[in-house]
Amino acid sequence: MTITDNCELINELVSGENTHQSAKLYENDFKIDYETESELSYNDIISVNLGLSIVSEFFDVNAIVITKNSSVLGAALGQNINDACLKAFDCNPVDIASATITASKTIDNESAKLFTKGNLIIAPAFEKAAIQTMEKNFVRYVVVKTKLSDIKNRTREEYKNTLFGLLVQDYNMSELNKDTFKVETKTKPTTEQIEDAVFAWKVAKYAKSAGIVISKDFKTTAISQGVSGSAIEYALDYACDASKESVLASDLPLTVYDLNVAAQGRISLIIVPSAEKDFIKRADEVGMVVITTGFSNLLS
Repeated sequence: MTITDNCELINELVSGENTHQSAKLYENDFKIDYETESELSYNDIISVNLGLSIVSEFFDVNAIVITKNSSVLGAALGQNINDACLKAFDCNPVDIASATITASKTIDNESAKLFTKGNLIIAPAFEKAAIQTMEKNFVRYVVVKTKLSDIKNRTREEYKNTLFGLLVQDYNMSELNKDTFKVETKTKPTTEQIEDAVFAWKVAKYAKSAGIVISKDFKTTAISQGVSGSAIEYALDYACDASKESVLASDLPLTVYDLNVAAQGRISLIIVPSAEKDFIKRADEVGMVVITTGFSNLLS
């Protein structure tokens, strides 16, 4: 007996993660309502699932999230969707050409002009002119009819089949808690810094293990994930001068060495699960703000 014996088959996919792997899609306890004229591949579904999970964190504002397979490449909030698009595209201009782009609000025609044939666009709605522009440019798109707020509040279990047996855990529904959210340093954050810290933390929640997110003005400037070496150095090298006065979110406690590296990149605030006394002391010496969340969101 297999896990899928009692599940209803939706369809067989062209291939799995790699072309030599077969894959099937089955019904589950939370299947979104959507419309598309394009057949979604295994990697499309993984990328869309990640994009929708992240953008649902910002369901009530104008948000754009860029994903590719199981990685988040960038995210931004804007005054409108076009503004969010421009900011998000600037996060990773190299990989954007073949990425999945997920929006929290209706895609307008100006935004549609930014997309290319390699993109897959996900949104609650599209302007008629935007659809015409995308179809003219052979851009695939998906209309998600399920409310993003419902996606955010979904409650289900996650499964991972291992050689030791079937692992089952609750879906990660973590939220920042005012009782554990704590400013640890003498230097206190501004309102803008706190807002950027919350934004960065929500994105880091979906980055892979050892994830580092650097952001400023509701826009990620660097995302480091799954790096075996110094994730902070990698992220700062990518952000370059954009790290000045930015916030840095980490899903692992950091060392004093990490803080010194961040200080060299002129990071103004660090948000982490916890911090040791020597870490906080050093932050006070360099005038950096440290916020602790009280818990971690490690991803494999």
